[in-house]
Formats: sequence, C-alpha cells, structure tokens
Amino acid sequence: MLNINDILNEMTPISLDEMSAVKLMNRVDTKYVADDLTVAKLFSLIKDDYYVQEIDGKRVAEYDSIYYDTVDNHMYIIHQDKKLKRDKLRVRNYVDTGTYFCEVKHKNNHGRTKKKRIEVGQSVFENLKSDEKTREFVENQLPDYDFDGFMKKLSTSFERITIVNKGKTERITIDFNVRFHNFENGNDEGIAPLVVMELKRDGRCESIFQKALFELRLKPLSISKYCIGRALTDKTLKQNRFKKKIIKLDKLKKLRGYAITNSATDI
Repeated sequence: MLNINDILNEMTPISLDEMSAVKLMNRVDTKYVADDLTVAKLFSLIKDDYYVQEIDGKRVAEYDSIYYDTVDNHMYIIHQDKKLKRDKLRVRNYVDTGTYFCEVKHKNNHGRTKKKRIEVGQSVFENLKSDEKTREFVENQLPDYDFDGFMKKLSTSFERITIVNKGKTERITIDFNVRFHNFENGNDEGIAPLVVMELKRDGRCESIFQKALFELRLKPLSISKYCIGRALTDKTLKQNRFKKKIIKLDKLKKLRGYAITNSATDI
C-alpha cells in the first residue's frame, strides 16, 4: 500500500522563504476532496514535478483557525444563498512557526479570491477585539460590517502539506485530519479520512496536478471548511446548498468504512 509519508520523503523540499514568490494572494482556487489512499496515489504520480514545503525539517504543518461571523450568521447565509460576492473572517495560528494572522478573504463575482492579512499576537487569536490595530484592519477590509458585532463561531484544526510546481506557477495545499468545533453549541465533528485539496493559481497555466486528478477521475468539489463545519455541527442552520456536498462526503467516507456522525440523511 502506498504511504504518503514515504512519498513526501522522496520529494525535493522548498523553504518557507522560497515559497514567498508563490503567495498567489489574488488567485483562482479549485478544490477537490478524496480519501487518503487516493491522495497517496496522486502523490506517486506527481512527486517528481513538485517541491514540498519544509519548515524546520517538517513537511507536514499544523493549523488552527477561529472563524468569526455576525450574530445572525450573515457570512454563512450569503454563502448558503449562493451569492457570488462573499467574505470570510478568521484568525489563524500557524502552529509550526508560532505565528498568528488575522485574515480576510474576499471572493468576487468572477470567482477570484483575494486574501488580505496582518500578523497579530496570540491575544488576538484568543480575542479578536483585544487589539486596536486588528480592529482598524478588519474595519478597513469589511466596512459594511460592525466590528463589535463579530462573534466566534467555529474553530478548525487540520494538518497541511503544501506543494508547488517546479515552474512556481501554482501552489497546492492538502489538508487532512480536518476537525471542527462549534462555539455556540459545543459540538465537534471531523471529516477524516477525507482530504481537502486546493489548487491555487493566477491564470490558466498548464497543471500536471490537474492532469493527474483527471487520470484518477477526481472532479472539483467546491467546499468551504467554514460552511461545511457549521453545517455539520449545527443542524438548525439553513443548509440546503450544502446538503448534496455533505451527502457526497458521507458516501466517500463510507467507501473507506467510515461515516459522518451528523449523517446527511438527518439534514
């Protein structure tokens, strides 16, 4: 059986500093979901054409994020109602580097994602409203929202592999062991052994990664960790748009002998 860690060890590393040229802060994102065994097959096909990010000798990084929304879940509802223009607000802990960023993601009606962020301290990760610099940043990026009205809604934790093609025109993140915690009701959920992959590129450059996906018959599946996490952990939320996606996740998990606790049939 293919082992993803063995394949990672065969890949040429790239440092965090070298990755700075491939930030792609204004980009087109395409997401895919597959089980862990299929991802191992995928890596075996592309390992010679991509670098893997390495930080202090580690090729798998840990991430913790806290997502904020309004009292009436405006950001979630806009996504659920299929509005093309939408925003996300989170504070992320990049565990391996010991850094924290407040991040705002804007998606426009042309499908392009633009991310803005500032580095913050641990205190902001624990309390968004503890720092005036953060307030100024969020109010500037999200002028239509009341900063004081933002509330903690969901935390996500996962492990990530980041690879970049040797032409440095695209970056792919591979997130596994994805876990959710709902701050409002205390519910926890996860989607392991499923893996969320995101291809990030500026433009329509040729992609060996996409060719390998086609060979493995993997099709795009647009998925927001924030929205899926909210839907899985709170059945009282409106979630018609996400029902088919949750059913798809459930089927993929069952193929590997797992099942989502909050079954899609209960939605």
